[in-house]
Amino acid sequence: MSRKRNSEPINELSPLALDLVSSSFKVISEPIRLRLLNILMQGERTVGQLVEASGSGQANVSKHLAVLRDAGTIGMRKEGLTKVCFLADEIVKELCDMMCSRLRERMEGNAAALAFDPKI
Repeated sequence: MSRKRNSEPINELSPLALDLVSSSFKVISEPIRLRLLNILMQGERTVGQLVEASGSGQANVSKHLAVLRDAGTIGMRKEGLTKVCFLADEIVKELCDMMCSRLRERMEGNAAALAFDPKI
């Protein structure tokens, strides 16, 4: 049985639930999608602004935005001829914050382990 961080037991997940969780993680596993989400965590952006900020091409950005939109991770609305994108699922920001914190802890631990101690 898996345990949450605070040691409360959680229920075992069914195969279907595991497939759904896996699909959700696959949506955010692409580096370009993470880049786009990171930009959107700063606030709403037009598709053109996302293309410019990501350094990727229009077709590539549009393809990945469609995946994120279909998964419910981002939302889009039209303002005239322009599409404005926004983060629709705030848990994505929480997941990214948790992962970044964990990576920072690991890197700090590795740096401390590799630190030179002149007394040795």
